[in-house]
Amino acid sequence: MKDPKFIRNIAIIAHVDHGKTTLVDGLLKQSHTFRSNQAEMAQELIMDSGDQEHERGITITAKQTSIYHGDYKINIIDTPGHADFSGEVERTLNMADGVLLIVDAQEGPMPQTKFVLSKALELGLKPVVIINKIDKPSRRIDEVVDEVSDLFLELAVDDSQLHYPVYYAIGREGKAWHELPDNPAEHTDLTPIFEAIINDIPAPTVETDKPFQMLVTSLQYDSFLGKYAIGRITRGSVKKSQQVVLMKRDGALVNAKIDKVFGYRGLNREETDEASAGDIVALTGVADAHIGETIADKDNPEALPVIDIEAPTISMYLGPNTSPLKGREAKYNTSRQIGDRLKQELETNVSLRVRDEGIGFVVSGRGELHLSVLIETLRREDFEFEVGRPQAVTIEEDGVIKEPVEELLIEVSAEFLGAVSQELGIRRATPIRQEQTSSGTTRSTYIIPTRAMIGLRNLLLTATKGTVIMNSLPHGYQPLGAKLQQTRNGALIATEAGSTTAYALDAAAARGELFVGPGTTVYQGMIVGVYNRQGDLDLNVCRGKQLTNMRTSSSDGAIQLTPYTDLSLEQSIDFIEDDELLEVTPKNIRLRKRFLDPNQRKRAAKN
Repeated sequence: MKDPKFIRNIAIIAHVDHGKTTLVDGLLKQSHTFRSNQAEMAQELIMDSGDQEHERGITITAKQTSIYHGDYKINIIDTPGHADFSGEVERTLNMADGVLLIVDAQEGPMPQTKFVLSKALELGLKPVVIINKIDKPSRRIDEVVDEVSDLFLELAVDDSQLHYPVYYAIGREGKAWHELPDNPAEHTDLTPIFEAIINDIPAPTVETDKPFQMLVTSLQYDSFLGKYAIGRITRGSVKKSQQVVLMKRDGALVNAKIDKVFGYRGLNREETDEASAGDIVALTGVADAHIGETIADKDNPEALPVIDIEAPTISMYLGPNTSPLKGREAKYNTSRQIGDRLKQELETNVSLRVRDEGIGFVVSGRGELHLSVLIETLRREDFEFEVGRPQAVTIEEDGVIKEPVEELLIEVSAEFLGAVSQELGIRRATPIRQEQTSSGTTRSTYIIPTRAMIGLRNLLLTATKGTVIMNSLPHGYQPLGAKLQQTRNGALIATEAGSTTAYALDAAAARGELFVGPGTTVYQGMIVGVYNRQGDLDLNVCRGKQLTNMRTSSSDGAIQLTPYTDLSLEQSIDFIEDDELLEVTPKNIRLRKRFLDPNQRKRAAKN
């Protein structure tokens, strides 16, 4: 059991790609948490353990680890930097007493920096600012320090929060300084950060002699021990075989017995006999625990305030596959199996909402990326299903229907400014401010409806030759505007089921851009490409060449097909319109019309 005076609980917060996880790697390695042979084997981004986290290069779920520095135990919470996963930040900040706010020396404070800092200051957490990546050629350290100061002036809830220490670091190299160094190449380590955590972050303010109380902020599963309820002990202490009460959200009390108590050391959980207030622990034996509920002493049950999570902004239909190819490529494809898996996801994914919609479900989340990560997770777990076009989640206030809007920050070079402004004008974005950065690019801020954000990233990447930097953040609600005009051309739709032929695709390529190659299995109503014009076009992509015994000079000409466009999951979600669906299986992603029969489509269009 550790004395609370020697415990520090910190959350590492920042915008995406500002170096949070890399800095945690350095702290883990320099605290000698690993044996020498483990340190050599430890990969980069140790905390990003999920497959999708490695592939996408982002942190998706918040994770906790513990390191020791001298007599002090430091519990570190690594949080996601992407706005779509800000629910992870909101639920885990309750466990911390202070935050390390990391800011890129070139980019400065970005929208997510503002969001996570505002949440930390609302909770009264002590901030320590780290200007990271000070070795960048286009660094602008003095300007960034001023921008951070302006951000604190805007967000601070009391005067004491305006006084914060600033440190400088190169997280990738494991170096940090109290003052801006003259020579960043000099040999040093992260000792200033360790000292900042111990000296600048307060010890947890707890009552060790009061009855046990803990808020569940995270859940994990183990096939051997079952469910782990993870959280920070607010007061008292907990030991093995202790009788406790789980206090549900609805006020119900459930008796339980603590099976095992685990603390953290590095990436591993270590079993312990007892843990005291201020420490972050994982408890087994409380099988009914959910995030936001309180585990308390049986004789003195008192509930802690429930974690408040911001409402979802995007929803989409997700239901069992109804295409002619259903049941061929996945193990789980029924409505019941999908529903059971979504219920399991709700236990750990606090920003997610699921509503039953007859045979399928309406799934709501924080953004397109939040939902696409869920879809990709289900797909990898051998599920087969179909999803509809994302929709903005509206609310009603004083009889007025309102839609969510976002603050969009776009950084682009001057030559592409016209193309970006034109695209945003079509989507009814309102410009707020525009400024020139020291690197010569133009940084613009807009307020844009959330529904207009769907598909915007891919369009702007194309319009700016992949150079645009864009970030967005929820910005409240405004009265629902008129329907947005369709910015996409019509679709090329297969009229026959079968296997595509090079001969038919060669003829179809003149009509638009194809999404399938030769030898692909298609069915009636499946989308095989995008048309050159508005409106849809039905065509046969399975037609073979009629062979005769007559020869002509052109009969044996080789067919040279233009390479087809292979859409990713995110691009496919962006592509579909209201009358279309996306079929997702472990092996394939197929675009299709909601009504496969052309006559049904015509009747639906008239109605």
